[in-house]
Amino acid sequence: MQKHDVIPLMGFGTFGRNGKEGIDAILCALESGYRHLDTAQTYDTEFEVGEALRRSGLDRDEVFLTTKISTDNFGPGALVPSLEKSLEALKVDQVDLTLIHWPSPNGRIPLEVYITQIAEAEARGLTKLIGVSNFTIGLLEETEALLGKGKVANNQFELNPILQNKKLANYCREKEILVTCYLPIARGLLSDEPVLRAIGEQYDATPEQVAIAFELAKGYCTIPTSGRPERIRSNFNASSIRLSPEEIARIETIDRNHRVVDPDWGPKWD
Repeated sequence: MQKHDVIPLMGFGTFGRNGKEGIDAILCALESGYRHLDTAQTYDTEFEVGEALRRSGLDRDEVFLTTKISTDNFGPGALVPSLEKSLEALKVDQVDLTLIHWPSPNGRIPLEVYITQIAEAEARGLTKLIGVSNFTIGLLEETEALLGKGKVANNQFELNPILQNKKLANYCREKEILVTCYLPIARGLLSDEPVLRAIGEQYDATPEQVAIAFELAKGYCTIPTSGRPERIRSNFNASSIRLSPEEIARIETIDRNHRVVDPDWGPKWD
């Protein structure tokens, strides 16, 4: 069994799920069946995630928790204390997965400085697994050179039917690094996509549900989010759709490299 086999592929993203409404949305997700919650230091939703988990009545080991380290916490000696603060906000002793949220903007802090610190966090038992987010093939290769093979369990990056990131996704598969898709339904840009609509008609499903089903069929983890109960449940129900190989192949043809998140300080994408 690979390290990432313990990660539930259907997750709930918590960006924007702040305050009472955020807690209610996360609770709704848990009640709908999600067992993977994705948060981050920069989302400012770690408290809400922990509070929803406690209110849900679920045992801690029933829900997989992911958080991400902010680039502000990459400096020497800063990462581990920042993760300890995240654990305090979540009110848990350990998270299941901790990711480097972005490579250091413009390479300001050398990769070795923060990658060795996240490995230290794992060694201390603050997190069961470690991974990265928004890492290119080159950065993944550098990370492997620093940590050794098999240490990176996950790479989370923007991926959906209109940005399939095939080169990077295929590389991750070869390296047995689980891909997690953020913006898996492309912030509403999929509703008029003819291929997704046509396939959806076969399953009485929305284009967004077809997108999620596609990502799961590819073996990716997907983390849609919403504040609306009906959409939260709809997204989760997409996990029951089983697309045919022909339908998957059709969706693979609509990739148009449409990237939404592309900060000028980010990495040079593959």
